[in-house]
Amino acid sequence: MVFSTTTQSNRDTRPLVLCLMGPTASGKTALAVDMVLQRFPVEIVSVDSTLIYREMDIGTAKPSLEILKVAPHRLVDIIDPTEIYSAGRFRNDALREIASIHAVGHIPLLVGGTMLYFRVLERGLAAELPPSDQIVRARLAAELKECGSIAMHARLSQVDPAAALCIHPHDQQRVQRALEVYDIMGRSITELWVCAKHELLPFRMIKFVIAPTSRQIMRKQIEQRFLKMLDMGLVAEVERLRERGDLDLSNPSMRAVGYRQVWGYLDGNLDFSSMVERGILATCQLAKRQLMWLRADSSVEWVNSADPDLLERILNRLYSVA
Repeated sequence: MVFSTTTQSNRDTRPLVLCLMGPTASGKTALAVDMVLQRFPVEIVSVDSTLIYREMDIGTAKPSLEILKVAPHRLVDIIDPTEIYSAGRFRNDALREIASIHAVGHIPLLVGGTMLYFRVLERGLAAELPPSDQIVRARLAAELKECGSIAMHARLSQVDPAAALCIHPHDQQRVQRALEVYDIMGRSITELWVCAKHELLPFRMIKFVIAPTSRQIMRKQIEQRFLKMLDMGLVAEVERLRERGDLDLSNPSMRAVGYRQVWGYLDGNLDFSSMVERGILATCQLAKRQLMWLRADSSVEWVNSADPDLLERILNRLYSVA
């Protein structure tokens, strides 16, 4: 059977976009690669805020060069770890890639766990977000230095509980930006998102959440993958990044889960076993935040990551609308 990128419904003839979403280590990438290898007319677009970085391969669970040759991923290895990549830039890049894939009659297959990127793509950006205010930013930076990241995150919890649930206490850049917006506007980022005008996308999204059936299974998968990363040379990878001399923990890339903990180990702030424990814990916390975002989306379809018929279920769903 040949897929069509448009539906036959009189109500919605927009071309399709398939999304494989879910918590980290749930098997999304392997499933997407399998679809490509089975020669289904899909092309993969990465929706991951760490796969964008060059030289960061092991700790991001980036597909190997061999896999990327047979199943290319768009929006992978597109910037240097010193650069900052915004959600707005992702949206522009993703819309361009989606249009390019549709133009050749294929289905874009969006794969990843950066839920903010999925939301920005689908709902657009809040035009009301103010530009950075250097005075407010300097004051918040001084408060951070005096009080610490936990206290700043606690303050965010008071003014914007929804944002605080999705932002890790140690993600200083995003915590400070959320507080900056609130201080400038007197309204939270979450409130501004709700008030944003959503444009009609030129495509229709079918969203699957690939997830294990229990937290115990999820933690086991996360633990196994983190230990595998260490066996593959994660510590040496971070050492090479440190040796460049232009990176430190102020860079968003180096604050990514796994990299931050290994950096602390190399600084001598953690012993090896503590680094491993904190790396696994931080990854579990990331997965928990991802699931919070996903549970708030009523338009997703949940599937068991261990289902032996997972690929068939997803393809049947595509057949039903193609």
